[in-house]
Amino acid sequence: MSLVAIVGRPNVGKSTLFNRLVGGREAIVDATAGTTRDRNYGKTDWNGREFSVIDTGGYSVGSDDVFEADIRRQVMLAIDEADVILFLVEVSTGITDLDQVVAGLLRKSGKKVLLVVNKVDNNDQMYATHEFYSFGLGDPFAVSSMSGSGTGDLLDEVVRLLPDDAGEVLDELPKITIVGRPNVGKSSLTNALLGQERHIVNPTAGTTRDSIYTRYNKFGMDFYLVDTAGMRKKGKTMDDLEFYSVMRSIRAIEGSDVCILMLDAQQGIESQDMNIFRLVERNKKGVVVVVNKWDLVEKQTNTMKEWREFLERKLAPYSDVPIIFASVLNRQRILDVLQEAIRVYGNRTRKISTSALNDFFLPIIEDTPPPSIKGKYVRIKYVTQLASPTPSFAFFVNLPQYIREPYRRFLENRLRGEWDFSGVPVQIFFRQK
Repeated sequence: MSLVAIVGRPNVGKSTLFNRLVGGREAIVDATAGTTRDRNYGKTDWNGREFSVIDTGGYSVGSDDVFEADIRRQVMLAIDEADVILFLVEVSTGITDLDQVVAGLLRKSGKKVLLVVNKVDNNDQMYATHEFYSFGLGDPFAVSSMSGSGTGDLLDEVVRLLPDDAGEVLDELPKITIVGRPNVGKSSLTNALLGQERHIVNPTAGTTRDSIYTRYNKFGMDFYLVDTAGMRKKGKTMDDLEFYSVMRSIRAIEGSDVCILMLDAQQGIESQDMNIFRLVERNKKGVVVVVNKWDLVEKQTNTMKEWREFLERKLAPYSDVPIIFASVLNRQRILDVLQEAIRVYGNRTRKISTSALNDFFLPIIEDTPPPSIKGKYVRIKYVTQLASPTPSFAFFVNLPQYIREPYRRFLENRLRGEWDFSGVPVQIFFRQK
């Protein structure tokens, strides 16, 4: 799919324009310079033509931002990827030294560049756009990202400049989301799996702010890999940007199929890790637990076995979860993480025929019926899988109100023993026959 990149210095409205083009609040918008750090991808269409849009961080030189060099590298990667570049400037500030630097980079790139003058909110400001002709990048497009004024003409020209292609039609692909506390190695894992520096990696907590979607299409696998911002405890001091970032991470979990929960082997599993795990479980998502930085743990004969047993106790009662001990830095077992996530996705979408369920469960129920309560005998007559996005099963009973939790867990354990639902929450309902 063709790519359109939005580039420019900080605070000219790149993320606002990105949100306007993709039709939603996909990128965080804030007055703080340097809010966007990674490349953020979104899909849009105009007059029947679909294409991807890339939001980038603000290009700057000599600022106080510790991520300045990383952001510049990400901007250069976006320029290299793009078919058309939208060079965004701001009408009220006029031409700045940084604008001149970015314009020079774009002229050297040899790419198709559209000069876009943003924040043109009235007719008087239209006259101020003429000074931008000095860039030598053609006629400027006067737009207001906030109101959408002028974006129609801009999109007409974008579509005209895009290379001819058939426009790939995509099925609904699985979404595998990497979640965890700050600084556990989420972006490093994403980069390692993709084989490129797709995301900025820095020891500073909170480096990743947006939830970044990247399509992975290698080794016969095709899905979206989603990197998210680290989620800290509610009690920690949280500014507006971090609040929005955490909300994006929660939304990414809600929209995912499988979550890869990353832990730091040096810190063990903490209460916030459990909060994230329970959030994934409540949303009925598949989960794979990855213990990262395993190379830094002092090991003895049974260290891994003891860790696994400890984690299973912490995750109980939902302990049928794949656990992988990895080192992203050393590329140790990172492909196992991907393969396990794909396997869990298959478990989450598994369908079992009604005849197979009844052939398996009815003899078990006859041998081990639900215990009688208050002299009432509970009889289960029929089992079927419900038509739901996640594995859900209905047991039709004469007295469903008398089924207790231990018996429900007994049935779930037998179900998991017969069919592979590892990493997937299973719902069991008892309904009146």
